[in-house]
Amino acid sequence: MPEPHPTVAQLIARSNALGADPRNTNYAGGNTSAKGTDTDPVTGEQVELLWVKGSGGDLGTLRPEGLAVLRLDRLRAMTETYPGVEREDEMVAAFDYALHGRGGAAPSIDTAMHGLVDAAHVDHLHPDSGIAIATAADGEELTRKIFGGRVVWVPWRRPGFQLGLDIAEVRKADPQAVGTILGGHGITAWGDTSEEAEANSRWIIETAARYIEEHGAAEPFGAVRPGYAPLPEAERRARAAALAPHLRRIASADRRTVGHFTDSEAVLDFVSREKMPALAELGTSCPDHFLRTKIRPLVVDLPATASTEEVIAALPALHRAYREDYRAYYERYATEDSPAIRGADPAVVLVPGVGMFSYGPDKQTARVAGEFYVNAINVMRGAEALSSYRPIGEEEKFRIEYWALEEAKLKRRPAAKPLAGRVAFVTGAASGIGRAVAARLAAEGACVAVADLDPAKARAAAEEIGGPDTAIGAAADVSDETAVRAALDQAVLAFGGIDIVVNNAGLSLSKPLLETTEQDWDLQHDVMAKGSFLVSKNAARILADQGLGGDIVYIASKNSVFAGPNNIAYSAAKADQAHQVRLLAAELGEHGIRVNGVNPDGVVRGSGIFAGGWGAQRAKTYGIEEKDLGAFYAQRTILKREVLPEHVANAVYALCAGDFSHTTGLHVPVDAGVAAAFLR
Repeated sequence: MPEPHPTVAQLIARSNALGADPRNTNYAGGNTSAKGTDTDPVTGEQVELLWVKGSGGDLGTLRPEGLAVLRLDRLRAMTETYPGVEREDEMVAAFDYALHGRGGAAPSIDTAMHGLVDAAHVDHLHPDSGIAIATAADGEELTRKIFGGRVVWVPWRRPGFQLGLDIAEVRKADPQAVGTILGGHGITAWGDTSEEAEANSRWIIETAARYIEEHGAAEPFGAVRPGYAPLPEAERRARAAALAPHLRRIASADRRTVGHFTDSEAVLDFVSREKMPALAELGTSCPDHFLRTKIRPLVVDLPATASTEEVIAALPALHRAYREDYRAYYERYATEDSPAIRGADPAVVLVPGVGMFSYGPDKQTARVAGEFYVNAINVMRGAEALSSYRPIGEEEKFRIEYWALEEAKLKRRPAAKPLAGRVAFVTGAASGIGRAVAARLAAEGACVAVADLDPAKARAAAEEIGGPDTAIGAAADVSDETAVRAALDQAVLAFGGIDIVVNNAGLSLSKPLLETTEQDWDLQHDVMAKGSFLVSKNAARILADQGLGGDIVYIASKNSVFAGPNNIAYSAAKADQAHQVRLLAAELGEHGIRVNGVNPDGVVRGSGIFAGGWGAQRAKTYGIEEKDLGAFYAQRTILKREVLPEHVANAVYALCAGDFSHTTGLHVPVDAGVAAAFLR
């Protein structure tokens, strides 16, 4: 790739440095820009350009392709045709006619803020300390007191062309100013060089933070309410795991969500304090915050001393009240041109003594929503420490939340993958069939808990599949109910719940009847028959509590119906699993839970079972070399094809992806055709 323009290289370096520190801005929040010259490939002349972070990008990970590039002469000319604040949304479409060259990102609503300010480098950021001043009741006075005239207060205005004109006027009228506090919103800073702009941004952020630290009240949220102190960690996380399925049911009434749990010190302190209910009701202020968190959270305002059962019993009424309140908010401000309501369920739920649950269509969105609410807590703390927290009003929030430009941004998102919003728990998933299943489900959009007896291998597999926003590794001895519950709790706290359970953990010892010991029998039945029972039992409770239906899939075997030699313990355990499918399909259907099975032939390649000695035993049984076992199995099938882990994964995906929505109690053969194993 060619080296980026020197100005672009400076801009990317500054953006990444600022975006790497959460004290400076939140994920995907804010934007940076630089002005410079480059050669016009048509005329060969130098042309003034603006490089600015495009719509939807993140400063910490910004790359050159994430920039919008515009001609400054055309952008500045828009001031002559600007039709006024009532029609300023039209200017966003006009930005496209000022673009220079092809490719790059779409210009954001903040482009005017960068292009019209007479400075070579401009930063717009959302630091907690800056927004604390911006949302304080006396923010304008505090700005003068803290910054001594070097930073100018700009009253709240929705992001757009007019705000760009306002900030440009500040720069023109007050040459000593290095930036602004944008009321209810954030900060803007500038400089003649990239280094100067970054230094000014950091100075504003650090000066505000230091002033809050030195002059703020010691307990801005008031005293800890009796009974609302955080529960001890083990008890707290156990309660969080018990509540999570019920809360996910609430957050998914309109559309299925993935969850994220946070019990950080900042969250636990906030939910314990006297002022929390009133401050939570005021909602967040910075547009980037409430677009992801909704205007306010659902507060489960019961003391930590209440029992888990009492908290669960209170949730339906709290949910109804929240939905009614949100619909009333929508109806108060919606016009005939407003987009349809996007759902009335909470994106953030606060539970005193326990922590915060946040939700979104995928794990990253859910996690970021939680991070943004932590930002909002920090903002409220700073504002209350110096003054009182006064966010922008509901009507302004609605204008942004249901902005036609925001709706257009949502519509530009790529279509969701088939399993988006679903969470899978796969046992024996560090190798072989289980790993292939976990990888396929993740590739189709699911979040996956890779459960395995070997926790190190489980974590390694999860990292390769996609990392913590896609997959986690969990230790799981499926023969131990305590370990099963712990692994399921880990998955629930990571992703909010469970939708797909794949009973794949297994092992085998190939011995004739007279050589099969009681220990051989017990081991194989403990892992496969008992293990599947324990996983299904404990997962079914979560699935039922969620009320979202779900899938349980057993990786059984053709041996569950085919009587092969020297295989009594393994085949009997697989037959037990096969009948569990039928029994549970009949029992769990009332909860919308479908239970199906997959019956593979011997899967040699990549199999932990075959590599662990089973392959050598089976090869000896059939009188062949172990390396020829896969080909041997293939030749005895109707299709003469070897069965691989990916083929089993394909069947699991097909059962869970939606086309088999009315199928339960089914066993799908994945054996390339073994007539003796045909189901009757």
